[in-house]
Amino acid sequence: MGNIRGLFVTDLDGTLLTDNKTISDIDLRTLSHLQKSGFLTVIATGRSDYSFFSLLESLGFSGGSPSLPVDYVIFSTGAGIMMYPTKRLLKSFSLQQEDVLVITQYLNSLSLNFMVHQPVPDTKYFLYSSHGHENDDFHRRLKIYSAFARPFSKELEKGMSGATEVLCIVPRAKGHDIAAMVAQYLTQFSVIKATSPLDGESVWIEIFPPMVSKSMAVQWLIDNIGLSRENVCAVGNDYNDEDLLHWAGYSFVVANSPSTMLIDFSTVAYNNENGVSEAARRWLDTIKE
Repeated sequence: MGNIRGLFVTDLDGTLLTDNKTISDIDLRTLSHLQKSGFLTVIATGRSDYSFFSLLESLGFSGGSPSLPVDYVIFSTGAGIMMYPTKRLLKSFSLQQEDVLVITQYLNSLSLNFMVHQPVPDTKYFLYSSHGHENDDFHRRLKIYSAFARPFSKELEKGMSGATEVLCIVPRAKGHDIAAMVAQYLTQFSVIKATSPLDGESVWIEIFPPMVSKSMAVQWLIDNIGLSRENVCAVGNDYNDEDLLHWAGYSFVVANSPSTMLIDFSTVAYNNENGVSEAARRWLDTIKE
């Protein structure tokens, strides 16, 4: 790959994306400048590959030129890693059938609503279980992806070959407490908390194989590229970015991040004000020193 100077990783929703679900021209030019200057650029998103490419289509980055100035895409919070724009899948991780049974039985015992997504590359298809209580964000997501959803049943459960993840959606009032409880109980898995990208309030609890997270996905990338974590800069805005931000050599959060994260990490401008570009500038300044 030649002389690679470093790796720049940005989250998507709430970080690179504005609140209007667009990417500013300034941030696009920044990513392009990084590529031309010998750096690899990576998007690390909680979105599935289907959701990611649906977004790109809406932004006009599908079907050829122009393409997004990005070299790799880490999707489903690290469950999949692909090259861009070729879409070549480099690595994916899945829960085994017995893992899914352990997780769903526990979530059902708590009467929680959840979705079980098929393994990569069929991540958009999922089974769902609803216990009928009020959960607007769960039903909103179910409506968006209704074409790919089937209700959970014992018969379908037996036919599952595994899953990319089990996604549990909980209203904000109890979401953080339940996320902590699930993580404490399901210690054999990677349990990652995120703020809903739909209503911006509900808590999404994503349950993956133990080797899945954004930081482990980037670690896999640099191991194969020949870089160290000291050569990695990461930018994020939410709880599912925290492991990556703690791990990377340089880390920044945009100003619209939760208050606890603003305390723990260096802060740049809001996602609506080109915070990603500010993070890149500040990182490059440290390299020049």
